[in-house]
Amino acid sequence: MHYDPIKDGLGRFFNKSTASRKFFYKLLDLLLLRCWHIHQELRVWQDENPNKKEVLDAGCGFGQYSFWMANKNPKFNITSVDVKEDYLADCRVFFKECGLNNVKFEVGDLTNFPRENSYDLVVCVDVMEHILEDVEVFKHFYKNLKPGGMMLVSTPSDQGGSDVGDDSDESFISEHVRDGYNINEIQDKLRLAGFTKTFARYSYGTPGKISWRLSMKYPIQMLNTSKLFYIIIPFWYLVFYPLCYVLNWVDTLGSHKTGTGLIVKAWK
Repeated sequence: MHYDPIKDGLGRFFNKSTASRKFFYKLLDLLLLRCWHIHQELRVWQDENPNKKEVLDAGCGFGQYSFWMANKNPKFNITSVDVKEDYLADCRVFFKECGLNNVKFEVGDLTNFPRENSYDLVVCVDVMEHILEDVEVFKHFYKNLKPGGMMLVSTPSDQGGSDVGDDSDESFISEHVRDGYNINEIQDKLRLAGFTKTFARYSYGTPGKISWRLSMKYPIQMLNTSKLFYIIIPFWYLVFYPLCYVLNWVDTLGSHKTGTGLIVKAWK
């Protein structure tokens, strides 16, 4: 299934006003379990590194993580990079309207983005599954981090990520170049890129997988079938979101022996 047209359509719909875009960001924060895990990790990092402020949002998309970080810590200097110029143009206007001056948006290719020793933190959320030359990206992340800096990545795992159960299954998202990373494979690639200290854990365990199907997979499939489902979707969430909220919360509480997502950290 092609996800980008649906994502682009939602972006256009919620970009009609500053208020509606803020509402859109809030919806993403509530619906997307990866947001829950990334926010959790960012809070820990900020508590442990109160004086570090240079951040790279690598593959910023709609800018929701930059928005969250910029509001949580006005001292951050955030560079938000993406290949989609229209997304970045919308972000520039919106962030200016919100009075957030600590974020700058740049068009950039992560496979060739040299900014050596510039960042304390690199955040890369659901991007690596779209890039074939992943080791090249990791090499740039390593070079661009300051000594002691950390990279934080969220990506699907090979334990059912992209809704792939075996070799005969196709990825739920057609734009993905890989169905998911093996938890050891991605750390091996990070070591090839220069990182010597890495950590990876599973996200989207059993509670998260149930929540993802109810809050993301089935609604997206409906929207991909017909635009008429835009009318039905709000009622769908009224019924199912309370359960999804609890499932998301449970998924963030402990460790999972397996899961369809990975949270990966590496330090320079």
